[in-house]
Amino acid sequence: MEIRPNRVKQKLASGELAYIIAGLTNTDDIDAFGPNGFDGVWLEGEHGNVDATNLGNLTRACDLWGMTSVVRVNRNDQALIYRTLDCGAMGIVVPHVNTKAEAQNVVDGGKFAPIGHRGMFTSRQGYGVDDYFDVANSQTLLVVLIEDIVAVNNLDEILTVDHIDVFFVAPSDLATSMGHIGNHNHPDVQNTIDSALARIQDGGRVAGTLALDNTVEKYVKAGVQFLLVSVGGWISSGAAAYKQQAESAKP
Repeated sequence: MEIRPNRVKQKLASGELAYIIAGLTNTDDIDAFGPNGFDGVWLEGEHGNVDATNLGNLTRACDLWGMTSVVRVNRNDQALIYRTLDCGAMGIVVPHVNTKAEAQNVVDGGKFAPIGHRGMFTSRQGYGVDDYFDVANSQTLLVVLIEDIVAVNNLDEILTVDHIDVFFVAPSDLATSMGHIGNHNHPDVQNTIDSALARIQDGGRVAGTLALDNTVEKYVKAGVQFLLVSVGGWISSGAAAYKQQAESAKP
């Protein structure tokens, strides 16, 4: 048996766009969304209920559709990172990575030796894979969040850390760190986001960000490959449009 390929990692490596959906909270949601052809599912373990008790089933649902399970953990802790991978995640997102040392800690927790220090355990993704420890690193996706102005200021050093697949510029926390809480559309915040995304690509690395219906064209044109969107906005806009159609049809 061969290790499952990491669809997001493969698409990024070939220069393609990778589509990641957030807001799916259970296995039935993942199954229902599966036919839509997205590449990965963002499973929320920082602000949501994803933990070791439900990761197995959530990641199995992703596997059924060939989608990469990308789990955001709630802290930059090596043991938490590799436990999450052991439970079946194919990718890890780590919040508030503000320094080169913190970025290296993500790699150390997410990769087996000789690259990192991940504990030697055959994870759920490795069952039946005889050469798992030889090939696992090649299919493990690592994403760091650039979501504080201090991280932007340290970005050139952070970008020198190898084996990180995506440097994701997160708008809301970045806005807060710049004194614009709840207003990531402030011109200073937007200019900072645009500059950070460009610097990531100028450094030869892959950039990611939140790309909604009204911004996805802008970010794709700017070279962003890792595109995150939530079903929440689509549900809200679809519900509003439906009600509007009904109300406008009343005699």
